[in-house]
Amino acid sequence: MLNHLPRRARQLVAYAFSGGVAAGAHYSLLIGLVELGGVDPVLASLAGFVLGGVVSYVLNRWLTFVATRTHGEASWRFGLIAFVGFLLTGMLMHLFVKLAGLPYLPMQVVTTLIVMVFTFAGHKFFSFAEREEA
Repeated sequence: MLNHLPRRARQLVAYAFSGGVAAGAHYSLLIGLVELGGVDPVLASLAGFVLGGVVSYVLNRWLTFVATRTHGEASWRFGLIAFVGFLLTGMLMHLFVKLAGLPYLPMQVVTTLIVMVFTFAGHKFFSFAEREEA
């Protein structure tokens, strides 16, 4: 379907799609835990991050990156980048929500955008180590 686009454009579209689905899973769990379960927004954000991370791994490996690593090798690398993203998410949400007293949902959007930049680069160059194509 996207084969007529240049490789980088296809990758960006696939990454945006995968990220949208992963973010949907993350935000659904976050909002459900906070609004229906009364869970602390920082903890709910981290739970959502884990769910979104699983969705992201599956979709990005399948759609976005031309993986040159096996699942065994890529998964621990993905996990390492995801762990740093997890820590960054927790720190940012704690800073924004707990220390600054800002509303959790807009701050989750800001946090997602910041973490997304880091994780894209980490997954592209470390987790999946793409081979170059013409």
